[in-house]
Amino acid sequence: MRRSTSRLSLILLGTGVFLLVLTQLLAWYVEPRAKRTPTDVNSTTVFTGEGSYFDTGSVSTVDGQTITITRRVLGDVAGSERSGNAIWDVSTQIDTPKTLPLADPRKSLQWTTERWVTDRRTNLPVRCCEEKPKFEGEAYLKFPFDVEKRAYTWWDSTLGATVPLEFKGTTKIHGHRGYVFVGTVAATRTGGRQVPGVLVGRPQGQVLAEEWYSNAGIELTVDQRTGRIMNAVIAPTKTLRAPGSKKDAVTLLSSKRLEFTEATRREQVTLAADDGNRLKLLGETVPVAGGIAGGLLAAAGVLMLIRGRRQTEHSSE
Repeated sequence: MRRSTSRLSLILLGTGVFLLVLTQLLAWYVEPRAKRTPTDVNSTTVFTGEGSYFDTGSVSTVDGQTITITRRVLGDVAGSERSGNAIWDVSTQIDTPKTLPLADPRKSLQWTTERWVTDRRTNLPVRCCEEKPKFEGEAYLKFPFDVEKRAYTWWDSTLGATVPLEFKGTTKIHGHRGYVFVGTVAATRTGGRQVPGVLVGRPQGQVLAEEWYSNAGIELTVDQRTGRIMNAVIAPTKTLRAPGSKKDAVTLLSSKRLEFTEATRREQVTLAADDGNRLKLLGETVPVAGGIAGGLLAAAGVLMLIRGRRQTEHSSE
């Protein structure tokens, strides 16, 4: 009987110590390494809202139209494996009711392609792998893992520069709590384009009109654990001005509120919850439960060893 008791105590003690070590490895080694930006991403997010745009057919700005922004992100898995970074190819198209049904994105109101390269752990930009554009900041298509209640620099592709976003509290999207960050972009010149002078109030044939951009309200709701953007609201305005003028002559695009569609919000919340639960399982649930179980088993094994030793000493007497 004493042999079986001693053997059982050693098994309990060994199992308990094993669980304690394993759970610590999960908490301190495995879980931090699980916090890596995915490379096999394949997602589509859609903004929509009412606004105005310049119609080339009528050569005028039309108001009260539905504006749709579709962003597709496809991970370059092979390139990511070679470089060790997250490489995402991103296409963004802006559509009007006329262009939305068309299959060719080149026929949309605006279509741009980009190649984003970031450090998988820190989310900071990396200069490699044909990155385009050379962007800056801490947050872009996502925020870093373990989002903090502080200001972040967010890259605005239309502006071609970073925008400071301030933390403004928390809210829930479909029952999932997120951090809210807000910011604005003052009217800023972003480039120029050749247009007929009459379009911007100049009599001469062709002029290099100035392109200006502003954003009256950026609001991003972010999952704290994963950095995934669960909802986004923007209020962009793009205009043309005559060279040297301080007044807008043509509105190319304007909306007081473009927001993720309901379907996009639901999908982003689901993905954030799923990824967050996996990280929580590795970083909190399993280590805590395993630590408690390991501690109890180890304690039970030690107690059985002590009792067995006392019984042996008593029998010897």
